[in-house]
Amino acid sequence: MGQVLHGSATTTEAIRRAIQHSQASLRALAKRYGINQKTVAKWKKRTSVADVPTGPKNP
Repeated sequence: MGQVLHGSATTTEAIRRAIQHSQASLRALAKRYGINQKTVAKWKKRTSVADVPTGPKNP
């Protein structure tokens, strides 16, 4: 069974894992994966590669 991504997802778990384990600069990683530097910084500081749901906690 494949990974289910939401419509605006720009990364997969494999890319997130590679970002977290890389020693390259934010700029280099952003260029390599075609994503924003802020996205790279976000995944660098997270401890998990799972996509966290957004929106209200108690709908």
